[in-house]
Amino acid sequence: MYHRWSEITFIHWRYPPACVQALVPGGLTVETFDGAAWVGLTPFLMRGVRFPGLPALPWLSTFPETNLRTYVRDPRGRTGIWFLSLDAGRLLAALGGRGGYGLPYFWSDMSVDTGDGRTRYRCRRRRPGPAGARCDAEAERGAPLAEHERDELAHFLTARYRLFTVVAGRPATAQVEHPPWPLHHSDLIGLDQDLIQAAGLPTREEPPVLHASPGVPVRVGMWTW
Repeated sequence: MYHRWSEITFIHWRYPPACVQALVPGGLTVETFDGAAWVGLTPFLMRGVRFPGLPALPWLSTFPETNLRTYVRDPRGRTGIWFLSLDAGRLLAALGGRGGYGLPYFWSDMSVDTGDGRTRYRCRRRRPGPAGARCDAEAERGAPLAEHERDELAHFLTARYRLFTVVAGRPATAQVEHPPWPLHHSDLIGLDQDLIQAAGLPTREEPPVLHASPGVPVRVGMWTW
């Protein structure tokens, strides 16, 4: 699949590793940074979704998405993303993600609006449940990160080139290719969500770590065993 992840905000919290490990299948180990597991809420706008050799269809290929993810390592030492949930604003995308990649996609009522330097994300889950699970966020994208600000934590949280899933009861993986994220500072103006709780995690009271990006083109390969 080819597409572009646009107007993305990375919102990350620290968690005790054992808390997150309980939600990850056997064979995968939660990857830690500074002694903590990290869970990220990433709302964005998906653009230009298409299969190889086919054009993007204007209405079908552009829609909002909000992912809840953590970072894991497999027995071969490969690192990547484990998705706790993915909400998509197109039913066909949600069905395709579940059927084609075995990912926990949900069909949701969503929107992404930009203006005045701010991006406003809205998500209300439809199917499958829990119906009504939500994520309303507003963030203001700031200046680009200076080279010295692109530290090890920013790299750990954003530079991810593999996803893990389970297909037909077996662990599987797919390569994710994209250029380095053009990262910016970000201020979280507001956040009202319960996607984290719906995934089985407690709410964190500490302030999250924020990054934002105007986006990158992405290619996701087919899964392999």
